[in-house]
Amino acid sequence: MTEPPWLSPVEADVWAKYRRLRRELHRAQERQLLRDSGLSAADYALLAPLSEAPEGLLRTKDLGAEVDWERSRLSHQISRMEKRGLVAREACAEDARGSMVRLTPAGRQAIDEASPRHAETVRRLFFDPFTDEEVLLFGDFLDRVLAQVDAEETDAD
Repeated sequence: MTEPPWLSPVEADVWAKYRRLRRELHRAQERQLLRDSGLSAADYALLAPLSEAPEGLLRTKDLGAEVDWERSRLSHQISRMEKRGLVAREACAEDARGSMVRLTPAGRQAIDEASPRHAETVRRLFFDPFTDEEVLLFGDFLDRVLAQVDAEETDAD
C-alpha cells in the first residue's frame, strides 16, 4: 500500500486559509443581511434566483439545484419563508407531481431592499483587497479549479 500524497506545508496553509475564508465570509454575510434586512443567508440564497427568474417563478427542483440543497432542507426553508409571506408554493401545470415556488410582492421588496447593501458587503470584503488585474487573475484561478472539479464529476458519472 502506498502512502497517500499529503499536502505540502504551503498547500496545507493555503487550504486552511481557504476554509477559514469560506466560514468567515458566510458569517459576515449572515450578520450583514440580518442586521440590514432581517433576511438570513438562506432566505437570500433562495430569493436571489427567484428574483432573476421570469415572473419570479421556478420549479422547486430547479431552485434546489440552483442552491445545491437537499430536498428536505429546501422544503423546510420554503415553509419558513411562506409563513413570512416571502414566497408561495404553487402546483406545477406541466407535472402534477412537481411544484413551483413563486416570489411574492413582499419577497420582491425584501430582495430589492437587501441587494444593494449585500453587494456593498461582497465588494468590500471580497473584491476591495484586490486590484482590477488581480480580480481577473483570481477569476482565472477559480475557472481552472472549477474545470478540474467538473472533470472529476464527469469522470465519476
